[in-house]
Amino acid sequence: MNRRAGESPPRAPRLFLGRDKLVEEILASMDNDTPVALIGPGGAGKSSLALTILHHKRAKQKFGGERRFMHCDKIQVSCAHFLNQLSQVVGAGIENPQDLAALRPYLSSKPMFLVLDNAETVLDPGANDAEATYHVVDELRQFPNVYILITSRISTVPPMKQREIPSLPRDAASKIFCSIRGVETASAVVEGLLEKLEYHALSVILLATVALQNRWDDNRLAREWEKRRTSLLTTRHSKGDPADSLATTIDLSLDSPMFVALGDDAREVLEIIAFFPQGVDEGGLEWVFPTVTHIQDIIDTLCILSLTHRAGSFVTMLAPLRNHLLPKDPLSAPLLLTTKAQYFARLALITNTYVDLGLSETKWVVSENTNVEHLLDVFTPFGVLRPACRPILQFIRLRYGFITLRVQVRALPDSDPRKAVCESSLRQMLLEMENEFCEG
Repeated sequence: MNRRAGESPPRAPRLFLGRDKLVEEILASMDNDTPVALIGPGGAGKSSLALTILHHKRAKQKFGGERRFMHCDKIQVSCAHFLNQLSQVVGAGIENPQDLAALRPYLSSKPMFLVLDNAETVLDPGANDAEATYHVVDELRQFPNVYILITSRISTVPPMKQREIPSLPRDAASKIFCSIRGVETASAVVEGLLEKLEYHALSVILLATVALQNRWDDNRLAREWEKRRTSLLTTRHSKGDPADSLATTIDLSLDSPMFVALGDDAREVLEIIAFFPQGVDEGGLEWVFPTVTHIQDIIDTLCILSLTHRAGSFVTMLAPLRNHLLPKDPLSAPLLLTTKAQYFARLALITNTYVDLGLSETKWVVSENTNVEHLLDVFTPFGVLRPACRPILQFIRLRYGFITLRVQVRALPDSDPRKAVCESSLRQMLLEMENEFCEG
């Protein structure tokens, strides 16, 4: 419920999120009157962190009862509705203000802490009146006595300090899970599941809640996870509330005007990023997506929406999002089949050459090794191949493995005594492999 005059803001979350350093950093920004935007994907814990700050003793000492929390996703999207709700939340009591000037006397009268939660709803560039609302928030953040803290899935917010919300620390994720389950310590089975979730806050909470509601032991929970993955992460009382379902919070991002404006290719691009364990190399986007126009713009927007993130040269996503967005049938996904053809053509060239690889191909073998192995596993299942094709596939796999080993060996310094021995062994391995293939 939105804050009105005389009401208290939502309570601080009871679960410890293990983000002391981040809390301290934001409190320091509050002390310096520097507005902050907490950016991250759905379920990262942005709102919980904002409430932790709002109810912190330092915030209470500085702002007293003038600490307000505004749910931007609970109002009709327009600048007029935003202003009207803002008036009610801060207690100004002015009905349907035309602009911020009408609220200025009240906003300037006292120190105030204002949280704009889920601000992506009104600040999404494709949303109704987004530009006007953007300018209102931009003006609001410049009030010297009003401290603004924004939570948003998108990074297109007015100029302020942006802080990307990371996954939970491992120990904190374990503690949250145990707190919900009412146990002292997490088993090795549970620790493994939390690692697979990459310690995503909402996923950890939902996993523990589902296990508690169903009264599953850890082994049953693990079996259900292997069968159902992210579809498991929905509580018994879920009614479309993002806090009760991982699928719902992800779908909210996919329904955003900014994502919809990208067109039909965007969902398939997301599925391909989800399909590859490493994500996709941003330096080769035109090669990976030869049929997608404006692919760089799509990738940039996906990062702005916090659906993906950059990890070195690769664009990837958190495991919970990946599990939810994986193509349901990789063998019939049109864009993925095009990408597969690109990989297979390059792989065929590399595995059939008898000359040393160039620098670019050497780097590709090293950087894409995990992706290539996954691609081969999915698209060339050994058991369903015609018998005549099986030796060819085996040769390609062995040859590719040989090339990967050779690249790693040649990276050793010449002074390393293992280098000459390994190179000799590799030459012998290649000879035996080719003789066996020819004989077969």
